[in-house]
Amino acid sequence: MKSINLEQKHMEFAKQWHPHQIAVVDDMQVLLAKLQGEFVWHAHEHEDELFQVIKGTLYMQFRDRTEIVREGELIVVPKGVEHNPMTKNNEEVHVMLFEKLTTAHTGDVQHEKTQTNYPKI
Repeated sequence: MKSINLEQKHMEFAKQWHPHQIAVVDDMQVLLAKLQGEFVWHAHEHEDELFQVIKGTLYMQFRDRTEIVREGELIVVPKGVEHNPMTKNNEEVHVMLFEKLTTAHTGDVQHEKTQTNYPKI
């Protein structure tokens, strides 16, 4: 049991849209990721997903609206809801995610950005 410095952990990797696992809490994992540009429209049929913005501004697109999530804020995407995270103006956004260990990165969608292995840092 040691404290985890989120800023230092974000400095350990550069690849965008590739989550890195920093902790496991029961059947949930805590991930860090760097986001830039637009991701992939997808849904997680059986899992909720929490995004907390550590640095920057995240735009969480839903089919009927876009929610703006600023630094220090979080958003929960309920299971089954199609979403597409994005950033604007070439900004790199740092996020922390909480999701079940069974959550597939892009749900049932296969895309060049889909990751199947989250490195532990």
